[in-house]
Amino acid sequence: MPENRKTKIPRKATQKSIENAALAYLQRYATSAENLRAVLMRRVHRAAYAHDDDPAAGAELVAGLIARYKRAGLLDDVAYAEGRVMTLHRRGVSRRGIHARLSAKGVSVDDIEAALTCLSGESEDVEFDAACNYARRRRLGPWRVAGRAERRDRDLAALARQGFGYDLASKIIDADDVAALEE
Repeated sequence: MPENRKTKIPRKATQKSIENAALAYLQRYATSAENLRAVLMRRVHRAAYAHDDDPAAGAELVAGLIARYKRAGLLDDVAYAEGRVMTLHRRGVSRRGIHARLSAKGVSVDDIEAALTCLSGESEDVEFDAACNYARRRRLGPWRVAGRAERRDRDLAALARQGFGYDLASKIIDADDVAALEE
């Protein structure tokens, strides 16, 4: 790092600065209440360390802000979970993977299960559809142009790493063509 460059000192954690940070974050990202709390608390801890303040005062400000945003409808974990479940399903993430990713963002188990239930109402076999979506995106199995036989084990491993079982993975990888899977 160049010597003439100064390090940036974080702003003091005031009500206004925390609210501005929260609104800026919400403008860019859809998030859960717990994830926004974690983002804001990282900011509070950096500011408290830089200004020798007590992070507990900033934590109270963050808690009040989160509660206010929940009441106003800016933070809705159920809506966030439903939208994220749909997005992850289209990308080809398994139910286990979806559950793990939403849990990491602080969404409650009940909200995750409700969102997964909504997803299962749209399709007969959610896991099969997600595995096909992933295989199509990564060009595995019947979507692979050449060299399917020698890459079979790699394709099975790729689906297994995504959280799909062996039976489902082998069904997709061993399918003759895409039309056979669509039946």
